[in-house]
Amino acid sequence: MGFNAPSKIQETALPTLLADPPQNMIAQSQSGTGKTAAFVLAMLSRVDIKLDFPQVLCISPTYELAIQTGEVAARMAQFCPEIKLKFAVRGEEVTPNTKLKDHIIIGTPGKILDWGLKYRVFDLKKIRVFVLDEADVMIATQGHHDQCIRIHKQLSSKCQMLFFSATYDKEVMNFAQHIVPDPTIIRLMREQESLENIKQYFVKCMNEEDKYNAIQNIYAGITIGQAIIFCHTRKTAGWLAGKMSSDGHSVAVLSGDLTVEQRLAVLDRFRAGLEKVLITTNVLSRGIDIEQVTIVVNFDLPMDAKGNADCETYLHRIGRTGRFGKNGIAINLVDGEKSMNICKYIENHFKKTIQLLDTANSDEIEKIGY
Repeated sequence: MGFNAPSKIQETALPTLLADPPQNMIAQSQSGTGKTAAFVLAMLSRVDIKLDFPQVLCISPTYELAIQTGEVAARMAQFCPEIKLKFAVRGEEVTPNTKLKDHIIIGTPGKILDWGLKYRVFDLKKIRVFVLDEADVMIATQGHHDQCIRIHKQLSSKCQMLFFSATYDKEVMNFAQHIVPDPTIIRLMREQESLENIKQYFVKCMNEEDKYNAIQNIYAGITIGQAIIFCHTRKTAGWLAGKMSSDGHSVAVLSGDLTVEQRLAVLDRFRAGLEKVLITTNVLSRGIDIEQVTIVVNFDLPMDAKGNADCETYLHRIGRTGRFGKNGIAINLVDGEKSMNICKYIENHFKKTIQLLDTANSDEIEKIGY
């Protein structure tokens, strides 16, 4: 799979993940560091193929992330054909009161709750390993939070619990420690999270048209593998996609109003390189791994509901580039005082300089490509 040596999180977590007797874990490590491979290896290692019922449960907040985790698991298990995986996501149906014979179930909380408690196609008490991926979203999102609590209550006290995420705020960490007995906690400090291998820039713009000109200049000046551009609203994403397409760029758009099938099709095309630019709202800021992405553009800087800087979303967004120690570029398009204040706040939060970039100067643009 291209791993020549373990990443820091793999090196630190795997001895504990695979230890006997099993140990619980709450782990935090930034995006792109190989968390999925670490917990998938633990999931596969705990399966007893002589038993024909579900023994491992992995919950992700979104359909796309569940599918991606399942793909990693299938790839890692390719030489263990006797291990059976099952997706519990939209579009997958089961007959009530029949018993699943798959060893590992990977899915979203609502579907897993239906299958386990409503239709009883597997026994939550027999689950040996429970993995919560992107645990901070699961705990902080009210609907997911309640579903996860209901699932957690059904698990046996002997079940190994593994919580993984790129970020945990204080409340989320307190809650995780409350429901995970005696966990080993692996945690990177916030300062270490500011992805060292990503060069960060900001461009001063007057308005949306000016932002668009900045993107045009960047494209004219450097060779880009693939880019993800984040917008605040679907409307902006649609407008930008229309303009870029009419200027000859191969562009895909991903937003929350697409069906699950449409979203997966867009991602597959982008992964295959059929489109070079993916324009999206925050739907894609977490966990989706596309290794050819060399540049992330924040067309709009991430804000929370109150209009303040959203540093965690920023970290997740720019973490789509610079995966696994490769170099990446993040460019923030700043228009107006409010936007500038958000940029400065993010810079202070991560204690990492965001350099001014003059996109009208082709020499400056060429420099960022190296």
